[in-house]
Amino acid sequence: MSQTPTDGDRLIQDVLAHLGWNADPVDVARRVRQLDLGLPAEDEFSVVCAWLGKCELLHKLDQQQVPVSSADKFQVPDLLAKFTTQTSKVPVLIEVKAKRTQTLSFRPDYLERLMNYSDLVGMPLLIAWKFHSVWFLFEAKHLRKANKNFNISLSTAGSQNLLGMLAGDVAYTIGKGAGMHLRFRKDKLISREETADGWSEQWQMTFDDLAFTDYFGERIADLDNGAQALFTAWDLEDSEEHTESHIYQHFVADSDAMQFAHHALVRLLNWESRDEDRPHWRALLRKEQVVANVANFEAALQSAFRNKIVSHVFHIRPHDIPDFLSSNP
Repeated sequence: MSQTPTDGDRLIQDVLAHLGWNADPVDVARRVRQLDLGLPAEDEFSVVCAWLGKCELLHKLDQQQVPVSSADKFQVPDLLAKFTTQTSKVPVLIEVKAKRTQTLSFRPDYLERLMNYSDLVGMPLLIAWKFHSVWFLFEAKHLRKANKNFNISLSTAGSQNLLGMLAGDVAYTIGKGAGMHLRFRKDKLISREETADGWSEQWQMTFDDLAFTDYFGERIADLDNGAQALFTAWDLEDSEEHTESHIYQHFVADSDAMQFAHHALVRLLNWESRDEDRPHWRALLRKEQVVANVANFEAALQSAFRNKIVSHVFHIRPHDIPDFLSSNP
């Protein structure tokens, strides 16, 4: 049974204020459900920032503004955030967009209203852009006037990405050869049939061992849960090995690919909630620990690095470092 959201009364109030007290109860319930699901991009980015570990405070900004005419000059951004990595006491404003095109575009009047609000409150304006499953965070000043709109290319957003220095995102690689290995003991042969390729057997088995190996193939003793969970967020090649007494299943990293920490979060959530179409980001905003098996991703990554599972950790810096961030690593 699903639980009532902790802010359920506020959701109902917002819907009734919009639809009126005489609205159809079915329509009210549907709109409350839509609000509870939230705007996925904003909620996802908020969860990502909280999970990465450098976020001191982040909250949505109420965009119901008065007088009505103020909307001609000011546009309230989506989020306000303060990160422990900032050298200034002033928070930052964040406008969130999800676009799968190679260029992110803003109408001049819309960007001007956002900048007017930024200037009014004296806070830097940042843009968070979700491109497929990857997030970029950059200063709005990097948008450039094209024929009509202000644009930024994917390559520029990547070179000016603040998600690492500001929010704590990193990229990492699980070393080729690191893996986990399951062993099942054959207890009783149930059936055996001849096939075109040989024989097909059904066994009653008992799981009797789980082992982890580093990228040198050496067995690791007492690997902590956080480091173990990193395997579930990685593409592993699986293979099977049969002996007279056992069946072994091997799941091993076979490439030196790179993955961002924020992308690993989504894969960890999908692993824990296989029946869900996608993570319910608004519900995750209410949880102190987002992922059950990883309380601290940075600690899990360092443990995996010490145990020679993670071979590389990349701390990505933007081409231009803002005034509100220290240039020291």
